[in-house]
This record gives sequence, C-alpha cells and structure tokens, in this order.
Amino acid sequence: MMSLESILVVDDDINLCQILSDELSDVGYKTHFLTGGKEALEYLEKNSVDLLLLDLNMPGVDGFDVLKELSKKEKKPKVIVLTAYADVKSAIESAKLGANDFLSKPYDFDELLITIRKVLQSD
Repeated sequence: MMSLESILVVDDDINLCQILSDELSDVGYKTHFLTGGKEALEYLEKNSVDLLLLDLNMPGVDGFDVLKELSKKEKKPKVIVLTAYADVKSAIESAKLGANDFLSKPYDFDELLITIRKVLQSD
C-alpha cells in the first residue's frame, strides 16, 4: 500500500482550512492545517510534509515570508500558492521564491486536485 502523501494547508481563514483539509482527506491525503505563517514555519521545523498549500496574504508572517524561509532549507516541501490576490507580480515573485504552482481563490477543487497531483509527481 502506498503511503499517504501529506499536505499542510496554511491560510488565515480557518473555515477555508477546515473545508480544504476535509476535502483533501476525503480523497486520501493526510492533512494538517495552520492559520499563520509563523505557526507553519515552527511546524515544519519538527515535521516534514510533501506539500504546502500556502496563502500569501496573512497577518504577521505572510506567504512570501514562509517561501523565503523555506528557500534556505535543504529539504523542503513542494509548495502551491493559493491566494485571493492572484496577480502576475505575485505569481512571479512566488515562483522566484520556489513555489511550484499558483492558483487563485476561490479555487475549483478538481483543478486544485489536478495541480496537487502534478506538483507531487514532479521532481
């Protein structure tokens, strides 16, 4: 049996975290969610995940800060940025900081799943 791939959802909207986490669990992913960048970085110090679904616009430590911190690490999760502020500048900045893909909210779950599978299979 294949081991479950783990996804960490990081968004300051707790309802979105809960819904997304539930949806992803329903299709077989192991999920965990946090509502801030600082918490995410602390969590990632102690735990490894396969994929990070990351919001950019959060109070305090935002998604760009998280990407900057992760870029310094040797072993880091793949990252899909999921944001309501999806513009070309943010997408380019995210990619420069190491994000693997970029989707805008509100997301289409089927599109998100396809993107997750694509990113997790890429090397």
